This record gives sequence, structure tokens and C-alpha cells, in this order.
Amino acid sequence: MENIIANIDRIQQRIYNACVTSGRNPETVKLLLATKTVHADNIKLALNHGQTLIAENKIQELKEKFDALQDTPHQSHFIGHLQTNKVKELLRYNVSCLQSLDRLKLAEKLQRRLAYEDKTMDVFLQFNTSYEDSKFGMAPENALAFAKEILQFDRIQIKGLMTIGLFSANDEKVRKCFQVLKRIQTNLLDHGFPVHELSMGMSGDLEIAIEEGATIIRVGTAIFGKRPYPDSYYWNENS
Repeated sequence: MENIIANIDRIQQRIYNACVTSGRNPETVKLLLATKTVHADNIKLALNHGQTLIAENKIQELKEKFDALQDTPHQSHFIGHLQTNKVKELLRYNVSCLQSLDRLKLAEKLQRRLAYEDKTMDVFLQFNTSYEDSKFGMAPENALAFAKEILQFDRIQIKGLMTIGLFSANDEKVRKCFQVLKRIQTNLLDHGFPVHELSMGMSGDLEIAIEEGATIIRVGTAIFGKRPYPDSYYWNENS
């Protein structure tokens, strides 16, 4: 318990320092706890230490932890690749935002299910800014056309953009991924899309992400400890 709390404090200090260095208000950057493989008891420790925003990569983990977390106030996002046949379950477990909307087929299925349940959902459009075959996300050059297509769905509310930066020790290569997302945001804002949130940056590159305009930082390992497999395993998934 003490490790998790201390780790949260360290990450929040890193976020604060990066904001100050970048001339940004620290209140404009939110910490999202990436809770894949994390036991519900450890998530509750973090939530009881003032955190409110968590996210899962897999529907199965949402299901397994749902009951245990219901009595602890929080907001739940989904950041993994979502198959169309999992949309019904996504809504069942009170996910307030899908950060990984990356294709029209998924938007169509989500719209139909939301209409059926008379609900709306916030979404982030996900882009593959590293152009890696192992990463999901829309191609950056298709950003405006994709955003315009999503406008037809009245149950889907575009709030921001998401990307997974290059897993690299080369800071400038990582930075270029975040710069691409920022340029997409600027272009979409110029066309009237309310994409005010940028979800980018994780444990190893959050300072770079903040310098390039991130408003949501997704941190898991630096708070909860190392997982059984590297990050690339969890981000290249099909469930």
C-alpha cells in the first residue's frame, strides 16, 4: 500500500514539474491509472488516495473488477482495442469514455447499441502516429475525413484524441508521435471539432507528452509495478 501511494505522489510530482517547465498549468493535465492486470484491491488503494480516473484494456478485466470497485467513486475509460462484438459489454460496465475509436465499423456498432439503450458516450479518436503495424489506430492523414464520418452518429460525442507513442529510448522519435497528434488536434479544432483532450504519454515518456500538449497521461507500471509482459503485449491485442 505504501509503495502505491508513494508512486502516485512521485508521478504527480513529475507531472507538476513537467507542467512548470513547459509553462503549463498543472491543473490542465489529468492522471489516468492504467489498471490492466492490477488487482481491484490495489486500484481501490489508489482511488482512496485521491485518484478518480482509471482505464482498462480488456473487457474481461472490466467484468472481473466491476463489482469490487462499485462502492469507490471513480470514472472508467477504455483504452484497449475494442472488437465490435464487445460493444454491448462495454456499456454494461459503466465505461464513460472509449479512448480507442479507430474505425467506422466500430462507430456504427457503438451508435446502434447506444441508441438501443438510449445512451450517449464520449469518445477519443485513436491515431497510429508511429505508423507501426503492431499498433491500432486510424492513419493520421485520414483524420479529418474520419472525424467528419463520426459526425453522423448523434450518440457518439467526440471529446479528444489518443495515441500510443513509439516504444523507443530515442526521445525525439517519441516526441514526433506526440507532435503528429497535436497537429491533428489543431487541424480538427480549426474545422470546429471539440477535440480539447489529448491522451498521450505513459510512465516512460510523460514529460515529453506534456511538453507537446497532453491533457491526460496514462500511467500503470510506475504506480502499480511491472507487469508479467512488456507494454507492447498489452497494446497489441484482439479482445
